[in-house]
Amino acid sequence: MSAVWTLDAVSARQGGKSVLETASLSVSPGEVVGIVGPNGAGKTSLLRAGLGLLPLAAGQALLSGRRVGALKPDERARLVGYLPQERRAAWNLPARMVAALGASDLSDPEADALARACLTRVGAGDLADRGVLDMSGGERARVLLARLLATRAPLLIADEPVAGLDPDAQLLTLDLLRAEAAAGAAVVVTLHDLGLAARACNRVVVVSRGHVVADGPPREALSGAVLASVFGLDGALVETSAGLVLAARRA
Repeated sequence: MSAVWTLDAVSARQGGKSVLETASLSVSPGEVVGIVGPNGAGKTSLLRAGLGLLPLAAGQALLSGRRVGALKPDERARLVGYLPQERRAAWNLPARMVAALGASDLSDPEADALARACLTRVGAGDLADRGVLDMSGGERARVLLARLLATRAPLLIADEPVAGLDPDAQLLTLDLLRAEAAAGAAVVVTLHDLGLAARACNRVVVVSRGHVVADGPPREALSGAVLASVFGLDGALVETSAGLVLAARRA
């Protein structure tokens, strides 16, 4: 199956500092890929470089086989939906209008209907007419997730989509993204919770100091050696009735 997102030996700099070094990644339809790493490891830089939001110093990034830098904004929007880590809103628009921004290819009535449906999916149907600046951070996060789902793009990328959410909302968010993958989309998420990444993702990519140091099924990518060298943890992933759980302590 052809990859919908490819980073080939990508390097990037920001503020005069190297943030990525020859990082490679390939994501195919149906996958849920979790990107993990310590704070400042380069997870967000990897996403931004692969989406053309951070200039490349070397390598290339492709969306559905096409160079990201050669795509027009509307072409890029059809190929990928992106949920950045930042959740601030500049205008107090109703939730349904914010969610409808993900469906810019539809007529206004169609986009509104889809936005309302996506808000219902994320458990925010009752917030459709409330302004996003009048919401809690968790409520706003649901609205932005609805906007991501409304894109219907073949690649969905979410940077820390569960940060600051209560456990139920975290599980709902990841379940919805997994459902998108089951329907044929490719899904990439950055996560801090290693146990959650292991349970929710088919693959885990470990980033450390701008390098991709592991990429594979959770048990392989989060091996004892990787946990020790990258995260300073002494432990392992353990299979339980609830799925994989990280049993570890500071090394």
